[in-house]
Amino acid sequence: MATWFIIIIYLSFISLGIPDSLLGAAWPVMHPEIGASFESAGLVTMIVSAGTILSSLFSGTIIEKFGTGKVTLISCFLTAGALLGFSASPSLLWLMILAVPLGLGAGAVDSGLNNYVATHYKAHHMSWLHCFWGVGATMGPMIMSYSIATQNSWREGYLQVAMIQFGLVIILFVTLPLWKRVAAQQQSTIIPVETGSHPNELREGNELKQTHPIRIRGVKFSLIAFLFYCGVESTVGLWGASYLVGARNVSAQTAAGWISLYYGGITVGRLIAGFVTLKINNRVLILLGQLTALVGGLILFIPLPDAFTLMGFILIGLGLAPIFPGLLHETPTRFGKENSAKLMGYQMAVAYTGSTLLPPIFGLIASRTSISLFPVAVLAFIIFMLFSSERLNQIIKQ
Repeated sequence: MATWFIIIIYLSFISLGIPDSLLGAAWPVMHPEIGASFESAGLVTMIVSAGTILSSLFSGTIIEKFGTGKVTLISCFLTAGALLGFSASPSLLWLMILAVPLGLGAGAVDSGLNNYVATHYKAHHMSWLHCFWGVGATMGPMIMSYSIATQNSWREGYLQVAMIQFGLVIILFVTLPLWKRVAAQQQSTIIPVETGSHPNELREGNELKQTHPIRIRGVKFSLIAFLFYCGVESTVGLWGASYLVGARNVSAQTAAGWISLYYGGITVGRLIAGFVTLKINNRVLILLGQLTALVGGLILFIPLPDAFTLMGFILIGLGLAPIFPGLLHETPTRFGKENSAKLMGYQMAVAYTGSTLLPPIFGLIASRTSISLFPVAVLAFIIFMLFSSERLNQIIKQ
């Protein structure tokens, strides 16, 4: 039963990944058709992320009331319905309206499933969980690229993805009773945690005073690392194709395919990272990933032939692969299991804030200057992420 449970969680993360990469792949041909400006893609992603941030912050209360299974089912249904609406949207206004349920559908289930896996499963499961997100994120641009090439229609791409999402909704609905049985089984096997010294306990005299998890040393640097991780991941996903078309004179079809390889790098990297975590601890793997992404960013920054540019995108994807699941899985270890649920919600909210603000900020700058600044922005975000993560490691060692 537990095996089926983790498979269902993996399938749920496919549904989270598919929509994340669609807009960036479709936008070069999408925005002229609906009469939207180039930078307005950032506005749509801001609304999606705002909904995700909101539902992430309240995820603990929502899941406690309705259960993880029902929340996952409803979230996938919202996502499927929103994508179906995207396929028929006549204007930017409709995209903005449909972006609301698309964002709300992602937040609560994302935080809930991440916290469950971080608390109850080993690190390789967290890597593989986000590998399945990468499966979805890789499928998105591939489907869109095929639709643009064969049907000359981005709408067909959104329609096909919506049908896949509705298929996942059916699977989740049929298996909903399994969630209740597994939850009951987990509840009956819980072992009480021994009381001891925890990161959020401050001693005053003879009493222990509880402090808010956000005040624990190192938490702020953890949040900054999440902010810039999602900033660079989303910026590459949203504006990578536009950079290839606008600055490197690559066709829209080829650019969408290259972005799918970027997400493919994330997917394959997380699959490999799941095995590597059996031998190497999370912190070393996170650092190796950041350095690999930095090399990929440098390749994009240096004016090299197109083959090297493709290699740069793939290296960035491979480098980013272990970072997000590694940081998430370290949360209970670094800050205590008793703080994990709240901090997971905060981390997801800040992560989505990075997705919300940083890509549209770059889009606004690029529209006023040039899309050729894309490699500079990518490098800057990677460096800020690396600095924050290493500063957190220093605090933990102390």
